[in-house]
Amino acid sequence: MLLGLLPLAAVAKPIAFAKGTTVMVEYGAGTMNEAQLFYAPRYWYSAGGGWLELKSEDGSKQRQITYLRGNLLAKRWNMPAAQANVFVWGGLGRATGNDFEGSDLARNAGFQADYETRRVYGAFRSDLQESDDFSHRIDTLQLGWAPYKHDYNTLATWFVIQGRRYTGGLFDGTETALLVRFFKGGTWVELGATTDGKVQAMAMFNF
Repeated sequence: MLLGLLPLAAVAKPIAFAKGTTVMVEYGAGTMNEAQLFYAPRYWYSAGGGWLELKSEDGSKQRQITYLRGNLLAKRWNMPAAQANVFVWGGLGRATGNDFEGSDLARNAGFQADYETRRVYGAFRSDLQESDDFSHRIDTLQLGWAPYKHDYNTLATWFVIQGRRYTGGLFDGTETALLVRFFKGGTWVELGATTDGKVQAMAMFNF
């Protein structure tokens, strides 16, 4: 039954389970750093906040954004040996930057679509951060493969290829990374590097 597989989710999600808390931190190869904290009163929505730092390759653009956000499970498909989801979110915050004065009202909106079994998965996420002084969208595609099936209390291993594009002059072209992901129970750690040799890392905790 798929219900027994749900805690084994291979894809990072803004909603883990009802009455659950999710903490995520990511170091994105020097271009993006982010920390998020969400609480889900029900399985289909969560709320919380985050901090995001963006830097362009040449250092000409730097942003720091603190925001509050709500997340919604818009659609879920439960299949005999797989699951697919669509999440949407939106929020408001304050942003500072090195090319404008003071702080701006920042707007955040995005969505994620994913599909997974216990051996393969794919996920696409698009996240927009904008204000009157800037607009940056981060599009991330991940494809993953697990060499073996796992249970909730055993160590899971995934090999992941990631492609990421930034708008707004942060990064030219597609940033490609090769990652190894480990998780067990509610703890998840992901390590790797981009094809330019820059470190990519993420950790997620569900409790």
